[in-house]
Amino acid sequence: MSYLPSELLTVMAARQLAGVSSVFAGVGIPLLSAVLSQKTITPHLTIVVEGGSIGPQVIPGRLPISTNEMRGAYRAQMLPGITDTFLFAQRGFLEMGFVGGAQIDRYGNLNSSVVGSYKAPKVRLPGSGGANDIISLCRRVIVVTMHERRRFVPRVDFVTSPGFLEGGDARKRSGLIFGRISRVVTNLGIMGFDEQTKRMCLESLQPGVSVQEVIESTGFELMIPSEVPVNDSPEESELELLRSLDPDKKFLRTDGTTHAAVSPNRNQD
Repeated sequence: MSYLPSELLTVMAARQLAGVSSVFAGVGIPLLSAVLSQKTITPHLTIVVEGGSIGPQVIPGRLPISTNEMRGAYRAQMLPGITDTFLFAQRGFLEMGFVGGAQIDRYGNLNSSVVGSYKAPKVRLPGSGGANDIISLCRRVIVVTMHERRRFVPRVDFVTSPGFLEGGDARKRSGLIFGRISRVVTNLGIMGFDEQTKRMCLESLQPGVSVQEVIESTGFELMIPSEVPVNDSPEESELELLRSLDPDKKFLRTDGTTHAAVSPNRNQD
């Protein structure tokens, strides 16, 4: 059994939703993960799409490419305005948020605005959209991203979405007393944050990945325990369902690299 890095990422993110009642998910990998989780381990999961769809039924092969596309509203339980959707988050009704970004730093701050100087950027990115609201208001937030050194930087060029800011109690002191980033899920591993310093720490490895590979793909020093467990490989049933959701690979794109499944007793660095 083999799978693409994007497929591995999506499956591992879906597993993080076990027992979750509601998730605020953007289009692409976050929405794919939410639908996959709903159809496998979390049948009562309510998916919320930023454009104002609450509890839609996503049609395999017809995932929306925009938060405001009506394919993301098919047979929805509610179709409130976008302002009302964010008010639900503000009131604490949305348990989990899924976000991503072009850059993330050791304290979980995300950048989806510019690479380089804000006034004279090297690259101008899409911006916040609803990402700042999601990371500020949802009770828990999972960051879903590919793991590359250019993405995992010591300090983001621009804080589009605040994680733990400068670490410690900086987030609380800034007025963000509600919600927190709980996990960062990548194609190489799953990261959490130290309870005191709020620095990012490695919690588990994806199958076939070594600790050294994670270190080399991270632009800052991760906190790493003496023993790092390895996650279970994606199951064939998960991959088949996932591929049926995105048969044209509009979102499950890859650089051509695949990770072969490994035996559970393989030693890790």
